[in-house]
Amino acid sequence: MGAQIETIRRSKIYEEVAKQIERLILAKMKPGDKLPAERELSEMFRVSRSSIRDAIRSLELLGLVEPRQGVGTVVTEVSAETVVNPISNVLIRQRQLVSELLDVRKMLEPPLAARAATHASQEEIAEMQEILARQARKMADGELAIEEDSEFHYAIAMASGNSVVLKVLDLLMDLLRGTREKALQVEGRPQKSMGGHKQIMSAIKKRDAAAAEAAMCRHIEEIEQIVLKTF
Repeated sequence: MGAQIETIRRSKIYEEVAKQIERLILAKMKPGDKLPAERELSEMFRVSRSSIRDAIRSLELLGLVEPRQGVGTVVTEVSAETVVNPISNVLIRQRQLVSELLDVRKMLEPPLAARAATHASQEEIAEMQEILARQARKMADGELAIEEDSEFHYAIAMASGNSVVLKVLDLLMDLLRGTREKALQVEGRPQKSMGGHKQIMSAIKKRDAAAAEAAMCRHIEEIEQIVLKTF
């Protein structure tokens, strides 16, 4: 087992369901057509209704469907632009949505950092440090280190010991991925990200919950300013 092993992210059921519904929409449905009810889709795909809701939400963000009061979820007008580059184009057009998603991160992640400062094991702290080392190496080579940026935040959530929160953070990161990739190309953004991560890491190592929470809050606020300027 001497070969280097790449981290494999866990499969998400809702993503597979979303892909199948998207194929169905593009092949057989037209704008204004109504999607089957959640219960029917749940039975059709043999997955939970929660997975169906997550899949439909992701399709809303892609601009493929929209909820209509008293009607249900209907297919929207699909443009070539939406199909070719859906996530980044839709999020760019919906600046307010990105702002709200970042706001959720500000509500969620500072308390997670505080909890990680008091709950993280030595192994989990070592993993965070290893992620930051990889991030630094990629930056030195001129790479964006997008995966490491996400992994550091996942590691903090994992150290908090709450699997439900991890799922929420995972979804947020996925929804913001296109926007984050664009923002990481802004001059100085990778360095700000790394600086914020180091401050958070320092507080967690010192077991200083208040400092970890404050550092995470500053980090997300700094990133928010850069992200929203990219629109």
